[in-house]
Amino acid sequence: MPTERPLKLFLVDDQILVRAAFCSLLAQEEGFEIAGDSGDAREAIQQIGRLHPDVVILDIAMPGLSGMDAIPMVRKACPSARILMLTHHEGEHFVDQALRAGANGYLSKDSDPMELPLAIRSVMGGGAYLTPRVAPGMIQRAQREPGAPGDSPGTLEGLTPREREVFLLLALGRSNKEVAAVLGMKLGTVKKHRENLQRKLDCHSTAGLSRLAMREGLLDP
Repeated sequence: MPTERPLKLFLVDDQILVRAAFCSLLAQEEGFEIAGDSGDAREAIQQIGRLHPDVVILDIAMPGLSGMDAIPMVRKACPSARILMLTHHEGEHFVDQALRAGANGYLSKDSDPMELPLAIRSVMGGGAYLTPRVAPGMIQRAQREPGAPGDSPGTLEGLTPREREVFLLLALGRSNKEVAAVLGMKLGTVKKHRENLQRKLDCHSTAGLSRLAMREGLLDP
């Protein structure tokens, strides 16, 4: 009888040693195959579209394009893939945002190593997986009275995907010209985006944008 094919995994994390450690861990697990890995979310999306992995394991805080913003792009590149977030951010805000964006599971980098294969198999089984490190906070959130506003000044909820890209580059300290070069935009368009960001976020300095990006989990402190 033919044996069941192994699950194809793709790991996205900007830290080389972290990727190597997780790839080594998963390679030892029966039934898993490392289809690929990348430290750049944009490059990863192109590879995911070609390789069609079963599960994409995705970090949140990465330069260029954050894992949170990459979720819908991964979904478009490979609609059948299950997405498991693997990050050191454990706040309920990050969990909620990731799940609403389309992630199927959420795992902390401080979790027990044996929880990773369990989470992968869980999301492949069709369910959602939340590490016990964040699950209690999400349960409490679900039990709260409904009706809290979703968007509020000073958060990224109301930004378009393009505005989020511009926001992250500005938060990294890139100039308007550098943002235009990276994103292939006209300088005037970048300036307009910057004005919109300042208005929407009520944030008028690079330092302020950086603090907000760290608070939102898009940059490491």
